[in-house]
Amino acid sequence: MPAPTFHLNGDVLGFGRKGLHALRHVIARLQLTESAMSLQEAGYTAGEDLYAAFRRWLPAYAGIQDPAEIDSARLGEVLSEFFKTLGWGAVTMEQLGAAGLVLDSLDWAEAEPGANAERPCCYLSAGMLARFLGTMAGSDVAVMEVECRSCNDARCRFLAGSTEMLQAVYESIAAGKDYRQALLE
Repeated sequence: MPAPTFHLNGDVLGFGRKGLHALRHVIARLQLTESAMSLQEAGYTAGEDLYAAFRRWLPAYAGIQDPAEIDSARLGEVLSEFFKTLGWGAVTMEQLGAAGLVLDSLDWAEAEPGANAERPCCYLSAGMLARFLGTMAGSDVAVMEVECRSCNDARCRFLAGSTEMLQAVYESIAAGKDYRQALLE
């Protein structure tokens, strides 16, 4: 199916990869946790406009008005096409137990392959996806990036679920364990 023509309608702006990378460089240079959190908060705010754009885009692509009508088997494909249309990159999605989702991307826009970052750093995206997915789900959703192409990982991997689940993942990582261990515990 060819991608429909899509007009941003003024709510969502085109912002280049170089700009996203420059923001990450500033944060890395300053080494401020508060800066990363601020960028994540900005992403969270941007997620509202992104979801509104998704609702405008959806009828032309999927022939439905309400995102709640998307068949769960097609959700990953629909989200991937939407994010590709805006230039963020393709995503694959899979269920993470009963509690959440995993979103993977081999070409996510905020990542900068070869940057040798010490930790996942798609901060803006994590906030944006939290708001977008939370609005879609009708409840709070937390998002944490656990693999990042900026860290020379093969993909960007975002976990989406409850705050409690992601807190357990964070604590596992802080204790030197692999995030997958926390998901199995």
